[in-house]
Amino acid sequence: MQKIISYPLTVIHFLLFFLSLVIFHPIQLIAHRIGGHDLHQKSVATLNWFLMMTQLPLFNTFSAKFEHDLPVGPSYIFVCNHQSMFDIPPLIFYLRKYFPKFVAKIELAKGIPSISLNLRIGENCAIDRKDRRQAITALTRFAKNAHEKKRSVVIFAEGTRSRTGVPKPFQKNGLLTLFKYMPDAIVVPVSVNNSWKIDRYGKFPYGIGNHIYFTTHQPIPIKGQDHEQVILQAQQIVHNNISSTAV
Repeated sequence: MQKIISYPLTVIHFLLFFLSLVIFHPIQLIAHRIGGHDLHQKSVATLNWFLMMTQLPLFNTFSAKFEHDLPVGPSYIFVCNHQSMFDIPPLIFYLRKYFPKFVAKIELAKGIPSISLNLRIGENCAIDRKDRRQAITALTRFAKNAHEKKRSVVIFAEGTRSRTGVPKPFQKNGLLTLFKYMPDAIVVPVSVNNSWKIDRYGKFPYGIGNHIYFTTHQPIPIKGQDHEQVILQAQQIVHNNISSTAV
């Protein structure tokens, strides 16, 4: 019965979602032109609040919990698991005061209103997962810029989505590149829960009545630490805080 109900509700969501992207595309451009980076990022945060609200017809809600204080100033590397595209709007919105920059697949950098634009002009990183050289070059440039400008970064360390919520091992190469060129950054493990339930039926319809939430955990300084051990520690924290899976 839930699946049957979700068909028309998903259509409403799609219409609202697409409308939000179209409306905020020129808003982003104007904000970037007149206010530079900071105003543009505020427009991006506002867009992602609206994208979260487009899930309300499906009775899906979002929240965040910060277990430790994260003062603005240092560069943070938010290391997350990945369950759905709907991990992204709450991360952008609830981490907005850190102006988070994302590592994303290169396919998202073209053809999508607002999203592709933000990847191109928002100091984010688009990598080709089939081209190792391009990925390393892009990540290196991205990490150097983040270090120089004291930006924070969000990376989905598993490399791809877990459509069942079951966590996957972290891919080390991207993280090691970030650590190398952002030596003063602080790693923050982030566990994302329940967003896989939105995609439980596939791309259409979406699941209904879910609470999607993420939690930031104990920060881990990189400086003076063995980088591989930092990755293993972050992975353990994230995996231990996954509350529900399909299997």
